[in-house]
Amino acid sequence: MTGSVWWDVVVGVAAGLLLAWLALVAVLLLVRPRGALLREALRLLPDLLRLVRRLAADRDLPRGARVRVALLLVYLASPIDLVPDFIPVLGYADDAIVVAAVLRGVVRRAGLDAVRGHWPGTDDGFAALTRLTGLDRG
Repeated sequence: MTGSVWWDVVVGVAAGLLLAWLALVAVLLLVRPRGALLREALRLLPDLLRLVRRLAADRDLPRGARVRVALLLVYLASPIDLVPDFIPVLGYADDAIVVAAVLRGVVRRAGLDAVRGHWPGTDDGFAALTRLTGLDRG
């Protein structure tokens, strides 16, 4: 290949990665908690992380829920984020959004009682979790 072709390949790959990243950020914006719920999710993040760890270790949960929680733990442990953590507020907001989105599915699949049994925080925090997962609407 000539130098021009290599340059075209590099530019094409970079453009493809940029478009994929923009698509993932757009998905985050679509599934993010609305209004003050994002602020609550950021406040609850330490309790949410302990909850996720406990859920991943619970063999009584359905396999699909445990797989989702395990993948969430891998994402949270990964040094690569959709929005880097060094960006103030937004860096941690993407983690909170991803946690809330995964927990919506886990809570709906495993049931609220299973998740309540593992909740390490306060009752007010659990009420905020039910708002984040949308369980307070039905």
